[in-house]
Amino acid sequence: MFVLLLTYVKPLADVDALMRDHVAWLNEHYDVGRFLVSGRRVPRTGGVIVARGDDREEIEALAASDPFVTGGVATCEVIHFRASQRAPGLDDAV
Repeated sequence: MFVLLLTYVKPLADVDALMRDHVAWLNEHYDVGRFLVSGRRVPRTGGVIVARGDDREEIEALAASDPFVTGGVATCEVIHFRASQRAPGLDDAV
């Protein structure tokens, strides 16, 4: 499992200009089961994505393809972790 931590490095107007492309990118990865949950950080300084996978290089390449990253409005830190506990009902998701 991975957590992708996005941090905005440009004004929100620049981020919002790429939002449609970013959401399309998210939906593409939700559709294939790669992403489990995502959303804005509070306060709105970036975003968080929880992704399935075991291959760090693959996830780093995926993160680098985010339109926010390619558009230069955000950076992305990739955190790899192994889920050792989970809430009931999440067994199939993680």
